[in-house]
Amino acid sequence: VKNTIIPYFKPKELTLIGLQPRDIQEFYTQQLKRVKASSVIHYHVIIHRALKYAVRTDLIPTNPADKIDRPKMERFVGSFYDSDEMNSLFEAAAGTRLELPILLGAFYGLRRSEVIGLKWDAIDFGKKTLTIKHTVTEVRVDGKAIIVEKDRAKTKSSHRALPLVEPFEKLLRRLKAEQERNQQVCGKDYSREYLGYIYVNELGERVKPGYITQNFALMLKNHSLKKIRFHD
Repeated sequence: VKNTIIPYFKPKELTLIGLQPRDIQEFYTQQLKRVKASSVIHYHVIIHRALKYAVRTDLIPTNPADKIDRPKMERFVGSFYDSDEMNSLFEAAAGTRLELPILLGAFYGLRRSEVIGLKWDAIDFGKKTLTIKHTVTEVRVDGKAIIVEKDRAKTKSSHRALPLVEPFEKLLRRLKAEQERNQQVCGKDYSREYLGYIYVNELGERVKPGYITQNFALMLKNHSLKKIRFHD
């Protein structure tokens, strides 16, 4: 609303009663030159809801947004790697901070938020299971990045229990040993805030969500690998 809708309509000095369907349609047409249809659909939802409230409170007799066709969502087709490309990606990621999210994403289908939200209490080395029950995402509010931590509802259907296969068990045990060693080496400089998290740096600070997206693209470029999104 603050960044897009108001800056567009305010200079036009339209009154609420004078707002016509064509005014809204022109706004959508102009925005489609700038952003994807999904964003314009989001604008439509906001505008329609606001005008619906105006009708309900007798500020206007009808909702002009009712007379407009909602922009059509483009059908997204993701890219993917074949087995040779995957092996090249694994080789490029080996020993880097991207190794864990790439392996977890490729083998288990974990999303970025699930990799960053993975905690040690989600790993059962005895039963050899890995459970997805916590996520960490980044959203922007008034231009500022806000980190959102969220536990999934504690029901069987909301938790994804996955088999902890041997290569991943070895990897996680190695990471746990590294964390314990870093705690000893860094002493009081080691962050205690994220002790329960698996994906942390040498100082115990949790890796930020944007790190994966930015550095994954950079890794592909530096190793001349085909460009895909992390979630692809």
